[in-house]
Amino acid sequence: MHNITNVGVIGSGQMGGGIAQVAAVAGFTTTVFDTSAGAVAKCQATHAKLLARAVEKERMTAAEADAAKARLTYVTDMDQLAGSDIAIEAVVEDASVKAKVFSALDAMLTGNQILATNTSSISITEIAAATKTPERVIGMHFFYPVPVMKLVEVINGLATDKQVTDRVINLAEAMGKTAVPANDRAGFVSNRVLMPMINEAFYAWMEGVAQPEHIDAIMKLGCNFPMGPLRLADFIGLDTCAHIMDVLAEGLCNDRYRPCPLLRQLVVAGRLGDKTGHGVFKTA
Repeated sequence: MHNITNVGVIGSGQMGGGIAQVAAVAGFTTTVFDTSAGAVAKCQATHAKLLARAVEKERMTAAEADAAKARLTYVTDMDQLAGSDIAIEAVVEDASVKAKVFSALDAMLTGNQILATNTSSISITEIAAATKTPERVIGMHFFYPVPVMKLVEVINGLATDKQVTDRVINLAEAMGKTAVPANDRAGFVSNRVLMPMINEAFYAWMEGVAQPEHIDAIMKLGCNFPMGPLRLADFIGLDTCAHIMDVLAEGLCNDRYRPCPLLRQLVVAGRLGDKTGHGVFKTA
């Protein structure tokens, strides 16, 4: 089985940056690609800050942090991912954008390199259809914040080769993660279960069953959740929640997964959660 030593990450946002950081800390030579020079610079600065904080909190030594930084390269030219053994895509959650990325990766990486997507809800089979080699396309769904969350949902597309699955599971474990398999249906397991629960919390609020803080308190105290569903929606982003619900509705051909009208209304109003300082709750 071909060993993975070089990891390429496409997208330098919160998810891509987190994946790159975890890979570099775990000892992998890591290249982060983004079309935006500003985004790449921001990612590099974030890595420096987070690694410095890890040293400060004695979670790693200064030498280990320096070694991790030395393993990271930041680029704005996709051709510089040519030496990657695996390319992990972490761009915007849009099937057409991902299709373009995978078509380009498929043309550039022509050996047995793995093409992985960090999608949280889009069909792996659909993404793989943009390539001529769907057998090497797989889902590698990390969770935010990547350095903290242990789970990686590993999703096979219709054509994914078993050896690719085995290599990805080994890679996730080498990164200090726990890899758990799921099948290729919209939302996989995590969002198939989580997002309808969040959506139902919006319905409970919209229908006057209880106020947001009371809905969250009941779910936290009664179900032992660390965070209530409406507070979690703000953390994730209300636009992201609504988008995933639409993906579930389309992918599972069932309108019961459509976003709650109140959720949709808040998104239209620009109340997107923590990133705008106001969603269900005010955070700024």
